[in-house]
Amino acid sequence: MTATEGRAQLAPAARAPRLPREQRRQQVLAAALEVFSAAGYHAVSMDEIADRAGVSKPVLYQHFPGKLDLYLALLDAGIEDLMAAARTALTGTTDNATRVTAMVNAYFAFVEEPGGAFRLVFESDMANEPAVRERVDAADLALAQLSAGVIAQDTGLSEQDALLLASGMQGMVHVAARRWLRAGADVVDRTRAAELIASLAWRGISGFPLSHRPAP
Repeated sequence: MTATEGRAQLAPAARAPRLPREQRRQQVLAAALEVFSAAGYHAVSMDEIADRAGVSKPVLYQHFPGKLDLYLALLDAGIEDLMAAARTALTGTTDNATRVTAMVNAYFAFVEEPGGAFRLVFESDMANEPAVRERVDAADLALAQLSAGVIAQDTGLSEQDALLLASGMQGMVHVAARRWLRAGADVVDRTRAAELIASLAWRGISGFPLSHRPAP
């Protein structure tokens, strides 16, 4: 789909009634996420975002001084959503097989979310922008470190060994989830896709024996 086609599907919203500042900010963010996800960063103007949000350009600039500021706010929010889902997956149980499955499901859910921040985080046309690259690289490392902490604690491996294993698993899930998204859920059901990747990941990581039993 071209950027023009993506934008053509996004009709301007009706001018919105007066809202509290934080509600208006969230309204602008939601509209911008929809437009950026459909057309990318470079093809979108602040005029389009203002129209989609149902606000004037002066109101838009009251919340975000420029398009990059708006984009980075969305990127930060998307990264935090994924990080929160990963933390929940790892802390919700002490059973490591369940942890692996939960982590894979969290990633697939993030990728699947319609109009979500996945494309901003992992398929951005702003990948070479230093501020974007810095955030994405930091998020990638932070996600791997979350899993690495559990691996190191339960296996007795060094932090660096555990980080390498966690990064390998993360890369596998990342590539598989993107491939699944492009193929479409009608080719492989999402539940089935996540089960397959979780099974592969668990068979690999479970080959490293526990140095102790996790606390119940």
